[in-house]
Amino acid sequence: MIQQLNRCVVAAAIVAASVLVASAARAAEPITIGLGMALTGGLAAGGKSALLAMQIWRDNVNAKGGLMGRPVKLINYDDQSNPATVPGIYTKLLEVDKVDFIVSGYGTNQIAPAMPVAISHDRVFLGLFGLAVNSEFHYPKYFSMLPTGPDPKHAFAEPFFQVAMAANPKPKTLAILVEDSEFPKNASEGVHDIAKRDGIEIVYDKTYPPGTPDFTPIVHTIQSTRPDMVFVASYPPGSVGMLRAATESGLKTRFFGGGMVGLQFTPVKLQFGPKLNGVVNYDWWIPAPTMQFAGILDFLKEYQSKAGEAGVDPLGWYLPPFAYADLQVLGDAIEGAKSLDQNAVADYIRTHPFKTIVGDISFGKDGEWAKPRVLEVQWQNIKTTSLDEFKDAKSEVILEPAEYRTGSVIAPYNGGGE
Repeated sequence: MIQQLNRCVVAAAIVAASVLVASAARAAEPITIGLGMALTGGLAAGGKSALLAMQIWRDNVNAKGGLMGRPVKLINYDDQSNPATVPGIYTKLLEVDKVDFIVSGYGTNQIAPAMPVAISHDRVFLGLFGLAVNSEFHYPKYFSMLPTGPDPKHAFAEPFFQVAMAANPKPKTLAILVEDSEFPKNASEGVHDIAKRDGIEIVYDKTYPPGTPDFTPIVHTIQSTRPDMVFVASYPPGSVGMLRAATESGLKTRFFGGGMVGLQFTPVKLQFGPKLNGVVNYDWWIPAPTMQFAGILDFLKEYQSKAGEAGVDPLGWYLPPFAYADLQVLGDAIEGAKSLDQNAVADYIRTHPFKTIVGDISFGKDGEWAKPRVLEVQWQNIKTTSLDEFKDAKSEVILEPAEYRTGSVIAPYNGGGE
């Protein structure tokens, strides 16, 4: 009898120990976050720097004990800057890798094709720099890491027009050049609406195909219309091509720029140097005294210490802080909800403000920022192509919004001269 009792006690102890071991093993299993990211192709300059920022966040979180006592693991694949690769990547992440959460790669063109996959799997999905991606889907578990606010198509272009329309005399004519892809076409909708509102005549309105090798004929045609403003909505290859053609052809207009992605990247700045002078363009963050949010300079110090070895943008002002903040939001929501349940995490993001290295963020309609913060900047007084020209904010002046303003516009644009 005693022997049988002892066997029962031992058996119970073994079962209890097994349960504890299994529970400990589950607790030690990483929380996985999956994403596609452009590591090759036209968006790779941004994608690589964004991935480094996300890896820094992962390492910082894990050094503090992870999320809910569990380490965090990133699983990523190269989307090759090709939207056609995106659905397959996210299907694999969810159905094969079985990740706990998904976040997007870089840019509207890469986010839009992932949306149907996120929706069909009923997953929380954070988009990194996607313009108005959710304006058609209205998916309640999507959240945008982009400071364009609840009306992104108009908010993106509005500051460019605010700068131009403050001039005396007011501009009367506008040329619009747009890449034939998702983000630029979304941006151009806002441009058309604002031009109509402000009574501006559109004298040129064309799209160009991705991969256009030479913009010189386009610049010549635009110049023949003698526009007061030229608004360009383009991804990095097009932005570089258009700026090169504008400077080589001596484009004359009062205000030039608006929606040119890529001019914010340090390697592009070093390529053009003084040829950036006079361009008025959007940006999201620069290290002006008005924008030094808690934690961002510490992050940039860490990022810059690793940028050389990683072969990415040496300064990292444009995309990396927002890539880091993207995961800050997700991580804080997981901790706040104390759950990996998709509904619980989505509800937490929707109903709570977040303190991030890019400032305080709350989410509103369609998962967009509740309050827009689109900067309009102008490059001024650049003399050389040295990195020293760009290490602080002296050559990049914030024109709008007023609460962040650091200088005044210089016009007209004169083919890169001032």
